[in-house]
Amino acid sequence: MVPEPFEIVVKRRDTTDTWTFELEPRSGEPLQFAAGQFTMLSAGGAGEVPISISGDPDRPERLVHTVRAVGLATRAICDADPGRVLGVRGPFGTAWPVDEVRGMDVVIGAGGIGLAPLRPALMSLLARREGYGRLVLMYGGRSPDQLLYPDELADWADRGFEVLVTVDSAGPEWLGHVGVVTRLVRRAELDWTATAAMLCGPEVMMRFMVAALVDQGAQGENIYASMERNMQCGIGHCGHCQLGPTLVCRDGPVYCWSELAPWLAIREL
Repeated sequence: MVPEPFEIVVKRRDTTDTWTFELEPRSGEPLQFAAGQFTMLSAGGAGEVPISISGDPDRPERLVHTVRAVGLATRAICDADPGRVLGVRGPFGTAWPVDEVRGMDVVIGAGGIGLAPLRPALMSLLARREGYGRLVLMYGGRSPDQLLYPDELADWADRGFEVLVTVDSAGPEWLGHVGVVTRLVRRAELDWTATAAMLCGPEVMMRFMVAALVDQGAQGENIYASMERNMQCGIGHCGHCQLGPTLVCRDGPVYCWSELAPWLAIREL
C-alpha cells in the first residue's frame, strides 16, 4: 500500500490531452510486470489512479505509462515534468494470455487510448514472432491526430503485424479507412475458429467488436478483454471495482469474454 518513488526521465506528448511517461525507480530495482497489468500512479496530493503499464515487459528497467488528462489525479500526473517524482504501487492484476495463444493467429483490437494497455502484449508477440500465425492490429480513433504511437504503427507493420487503422472522421489528407473499428473485422480474412483476440477500448466498442468476431466464427473462449472499473486500492480490499462475483483489480483487468458475457448481461441498478 506504500507507493515507491519513481522519477520521470522522459515525457512525450501523444495527443492534445495524452502523454507518455518513462519512469525510473529511485531504488534502482526494476519493476517486473506482465503484459496487461497496471499500477496505482499518483502525483503527490492529487490522489492516485489505476494506469495500465504500456512498456515492454522484456525491458522492466523503465516503467512506461500513457496517461490521458481527464480528472484531478491524471491532470496532476500529466502536468508533471522530467525530474518530478511520482508514486507507484503495483504491479497489480491479470495479464494478456500471450503464452497461452501460441500457435494461433492473434488479433489485437484497440479503440483510442485502449492501445496503451495492449502495447506490452503487442511487443511480446513481436519478440516471439515465430511462435504465432498471423498477427493483426485493428486500431480505431476519433481522428488522425488522436491516434497513439503513429511512428510505432509503421514500425510494427515492418516487423510482422498487419496494421489496420480507421478513424471516425478525417479530412481529405487522410488516406486510410474511415468508420468504426468493428468494420475492420470483416476486412481480415482469417481462420476465425483458430484465432485469439485481445481487446481494449470503450466498453461499447468491445461489445460490438466481440459481436463482429463471433459472427465471423471466433470462439468466446479465445477472446480476451481488459475492463475498467473504479479501482481504488488495487489489492481487492475496498470492493469498489466489483464486476459480477469478481474484483477487477484482483481478478482482472484482463478477462476471458466467455466469463464476462453473463455478468455484463445483468442490468446494473
